[in-house]
Amino acid sequence: MSAAADTDSSRSRLGTNASRVERTGTSLEFGDERHLLAHKWLVDETYLFDAQAYSDWLELLAEDIHYLMPVRVTTALAAGYDTAPGMAHFDEDKYSLSRRVARFLTEHAWTEDPPSRLRHHLSNVRTFATVDPEHLVVESATLLFRSRGDVREGAFLSAGREDLLRCEDGQWRLARRTIHVDDSVIRMQNLAVFL
Repeated sequence: MSAAADTDSSRSRLGTNASRVERTGTSLEFGDERHLLAHKWLVDETYLFDAQAYSDWLELLAEDIHYLMPVRVTTALAAGYDTAPGMAHFDEDKYSLSRRVARFLTEHAWTEDPPSRLRHHLSNVRTFATVDPEHLVVESATLLFRSRGDVREGAFLSAGREDLLRCEDGQWRLARRTIHVDDSVIRMQNLAVFL
């Protein structure tokens, strides 16, 4: 495990304690047991999101989780960056994620009352080994369809994700997630959901 790895989390104050484990080599074969395990983990997580079973989802998170969605910007190719330095839609740790979930269970979660109808579509899953066999890096694409009420049209949000899964006591947990949305302007009414 390389403590000096430069990750999106390493540039965030809330990501200070996040694991710096990075991928090694090319993506695993689709028939590799580790890829199948990671893919199943992501599919199961997707179903929890669609059911809005966020308390169950919290149990799948490592204590040192860093959940980050940088703000995308449109820049010239030579600029060398496509996210706004130091800016994020989400920059969270386990505590802040648990507070968001707890708020959903109160009468004050007006952004989700009535609740949205959600469908998370998962695709393009690639899994990578790391120097530590207890960790896997997983890339995926997600497309969120969200419908609220009867008047507004449904909204879509497309994103790529890079996740770090860690095996703890025989159970795989999400230790790091970086979400790169494909829009620089989010057209969804609010971001009160998880990706």
